[in-house]
Amino acid sequence: MFFAMFFVCFRILQIVTLIPTMGMLAWFVDGFVKQNALTPDSILILFIVSVLALAWAIFTLFSYHRSSTNAHFVAFVDALFFGAFIAAVYFLRYVRNTDCVSIRRSDDWDLSAGDVRVIGPSYDLVNNKPCSMLKACWAFGIMNIIFFAITSVVAFMHGGH
Repeated sequence: MFFAMFFVCFRILQIVTLIPTMGMLAWFVDGFVKQNALTPDSILILFIVSVLALAWAIFTLFSYHRSSTNAHFVAFVDALFFGAFIAAVYFLRYVRNTDCVSIRRSDDWDLSAGDVRVIGPSYDLVNNKPCSMLKACWAFGIMNIIFFAITSVVAFMHGGH
């Protein structure tokens, strides 16, 4: 009972976090392909691991009746994805200290009503989209490390029953 509940809940969480990760990283890979440039290893590793993990998560969720009988194999493959996500997050570690959003001062604003005139400073919020997307993928990768560790342990514990 607990195996089924934990397994399905964490598989759904994995799918929910892997779909945006795969989409954002596909945007980067497509951009590099259109420029006829090599995709950086850090992006490519997390992209490949995310695509394979998403396929595995969907397959094991929809074939749950077989996953429960082959729980040791599921635990082994989940442990492999656990390690692969650790490696992928390690390769993308340069994003952790990057500031993707900044506030810059721009021109002053001016408001006048008859003889009264008010002038004040204006600020702009600048968001670096590629940086924010990589940081989100890095965070989703960390979340999937935890999710695959949990499903690996739960499947291994269920394997003997």
